[in-house]
Amino acid sequence: MSKYTTGEIAKLCGVTVRTVQYYDSRGILVPSELSEGGRRLYSEDDVKRLKIICFLRELGLSIDQVKQLLSEENPGSVISLLLDQQEVSLKKEIGEREEMLKKVSELKAGLKSVSKFSVESIGDIAYFMTNRKKLRNLRILIVLISLPLGILQWSSIILWITRGIWWLFLVWVIAVVPYVFYFSRWYFKKMAYICPQCHAVFQPSAREGFWANHTPATRKLTCPSCGHRGFCVEVAAETEVKGNA
Repeated sequence: MSKYTTGEIAKLCGVTVRTVQYYDSRGILVPSELSEGGRRLYSEDDVKRLKIICFLRELGLSIDQVKQLLSEENPGSVISLLLDQQEVSLKKEIGEREEMLKKVSELKAGLKSVSKFSVESIGDIAYFMTNRKKLRNLRILIVLISLPLGILQWSSIILWITRGIWWLFLVWVIAVVPYVFYFSRWYFKKMAYICPQCHAVFQPSAREGFWANHTPATRKLTCPSCGHRGFCVEVAAETEVKGNA
């Protein structure tokens, strides 16, 4: 079985020699044997014990608490539970770090598309990235809501052309008018827009938004903050505005 000197066990566990000596003096890491010359020698079990001590110290336990825990009849069960909790915590931290790294990569990619660099442009991109998942979910919901009317529309047109049943198309027209009205009000309560001029985030009235020229990601609006009229970037609203008409 391998034996390690104080310096060797310290190096294996990533601590200083003084730390090993201190744990020895406190009685929580006693060497397995002494050489003929009086040198302290540590076994593989001592290496494992030191790693456990280091882990418990990283969790914030004091020397006395570590000593008390290791002197328990079955410290393994407690340490195993602590390890499980630490594993969950680390996995969560890794997930958060990966999400942060993803946002950094997206922000870098977004900056490449900005012709004029500014602090405001970073803010716009960051805001868009933060709301992108929410915006995507809203757009999926919109497609699902609109799907029944789309099916009814094309079914009524086909029946009108092939069988001369025109009244189904009339039913669709009657149904679509209130739908468009209420859907527009709902839609513009859920959406917000970033002004490219002053970078303000605002929500237009349902009337203005409905009649505005638009693309899949922008809409031509008048910014209430600076008065600029142009294509504004669509994002999901942080909060829903009541009475938006």
